[in-house]
Amino acid sequence: MKTKIKIITILLLTIIIIPNIGKSQVSIEYSGEPCDSIETLKLYSLFSEYHKNKDYQSALPYGWQVLECDKKKFAKWIYYKMEDCLWYIHDSTDTDIQEQFFVEDSILSFYDLAMIYYPEGKAYFQVRKAFVCETWLELDPATCIAEYEKAFELNPDMDTYYLNRLGMLYLDNQTDDNDYYIKAMQLYSDWALKEPGNPTPIDILNNWAKDPGVLIDASYKAWNMDPENIEKAWGYASTCLRYQEYEKAIPPLEFLTTKSPETLNYWNQLATCYNKTGDQNDAEKAYLKLVQIDPENKDFYFNLGLLYKEQGKLSKSRQYFETASDKAGGWGKAIYSIGLLYEQSARNCTFDFGTKLVYLLAQDTYRRAVNIDPSLSEARDRISALSGSIPSQEDWFFNKKKSGDVIPITGECFTWIGKSVTVP
Repeated sequence: MKTKIKIITILLLTIIIIPNIGKSQVSIEYSGEPCDSIETLKLYSLFSEYHKNKDYQSALPYGWQVLECDKKKFAKWIYYKMEDCLWYIHDSTDTDIQEQFFVEDSILSFYDLAMIYYPEGKAYFQVRKAFVCETWLELDPATCIAEYEKAFELNPDMDTYYLNRLGMLYLDNQTDDNDYYIKAMQLYSDWALKEPGNPTPIDILNNWAKDPGVLIDASYKAWNMDPENIEKAWGYASTCLRYQEYEKAIPPLEFLTTKSPETLNYWNQLATCYNKTGDQNDAEKAYLKLVQIDPENKDFYFNLGLLYKEQGKLSKSRQYFETASDKAGGWGKAIYSIGLLYEQSARNCTFDFGTKLVYLLAQDTYRRAVNIDPSLSEARDRISALSGSIPSQEDWFFNKKKSGDVIPITGECFTWIGKSVTVP
């Protein structure tokens, strides 16, 4: 192979690598003459041209020389391109065992170097380093797990492919002497909460989870032993939420909202738990806090509307449903919910002409919802269902009302409504 000797020679003679996985120390010295900025630019141009043409074998030696001259100048591009070269040479069928050895021998130090001189890419390079430790080098599981955990700390939203690899390392290496099982269950529980539509974490939890009570108890103990640890508090809370133990989830969530009072997820989950356990006063406070943190989020107003509906505060409920619709620029579901309020109010009153007007108002509101969202089948169903409850032609005649008349909603049952209907 035309560049084999060149690559190996450069790796051997121009690079002095002092790997230390624990401390990530790297030293690279250039064996040739000192290079100025023009020489460095020339080397980088050659490297970049070979890389662009996917001639990674020829590009790699120039890349090493660029790094020997200046590790920082081209950091935004060169480390990613160098990784392309190293991975290609490692995985190519044209690469012999000796070349593969040299790539593997330098790859960890390369990633450490990338993280030192291009910290903006640290999360990316760390997770790639973890993957290489696991798959290329087949290092011991504890080392691989530690590298993945560093990556997760740098980026809690790291790609779920790598997240799953970490989870499976936990599960495949769990023993009575480590906490890998608990870590795995917390990892997949958090993932399931973040991506409720993704079947992968749910399937793994169903296949691996032991007695939920044991898991909840274990995650509680982990938090209880380190009560100021936010991560362990969330681990316990998310485990409780996973198994719908809402009452047990409240203490860690209250702790988390104290420690991180602007985190929406903590308050949202806490509001749900209060609601599920019947604590409507605290649920109201939690939802109001959410509105304060993110006043443009339609869902928080909608949830307050539902809460006030349950409390029988129909006027207040309507106010929040309308605000939710306004925040969304028109939201059929919120308008539909207002129609349900009118129906609820009408059902609690004597069925007379005034009540029929309220049912007509509900029907008109459902039509408004359908105009916003034509796919809202439940609103269409209610329009049809109310056809026998609205005023008939005889009702209009006996009450001396004609088409186009605007009739205000009145009566002791409906003082909160303050709306009118138009005779069809």
